[in-house]
Amino acid sequence: MITVKSFPNRAAAPYFDDLARLRITVFRAFPYLYEGSETYERNYLSTYARSEGAVFVLAFDGDKVIGASTGMPMADETDEVKAPFLAAGYDPSKIFYFGESVLLPQYRGHGIGVRYFEEREAHARKLGLLTCTFCAVERPLDHPRQPDDYVPLDRFWTKRGYKHYPNLRTTFTWQDLDEAAQSPKPLSFWIRELDP
Repeated sequence: MITVKSFPNRAAAPYFDDLARLRITVFRAFPYLYEGSETYERNYLSTYARSEGAVFVLAFDGDKVIGASTGMPMADETDEVKAPFLAAGYDPSKIFYFGESVLLPQYRGHGIGVRYFEEREAHARKLGLLTCTFCAVERPLDHPRQPDDYVPLDRFWTKRGYKHYPNLRTTFTWQDLDEAAQSPKPLSFWIRELDP
């Protein structure tokens, strides 16, 4: 039986090992191509655990964690996330930031991704934050690792009410599968204004 449950910040801590493995597994695929480590992942997840306004939305098949998404007030995020918004005149204290959305491939196409957005948006509303945003990595159209059947998620995000703001850009640094060291990757943001 598939279930989706929300956990406030530290309440998700018992699942952090599962989430670390899940992120590494899912993010190895295009477009992220991420070569991760469980140590880095646990440190990353602890950032959300420390944010009083953070939420973890976890998908389970029985007792097994098969997917996860995160979110927290942008005010608690890193400078890499906040800087483009500050430069564009936004107030990070009024924005809710969505972290990752990961789901094992065999469970996709059954509405879990929609639930991720619904749960995080509901959490943002509870906090009084009506601007929601997330960023997505940008890869060249002729990237050698892009699978023939790859379909970008732009249409899904647009259907959820999000608009692409290509001028709101940042860079994150990680090691690709075929890289010897970490390198910066460009990302751009999508934004939705929620109804109260």
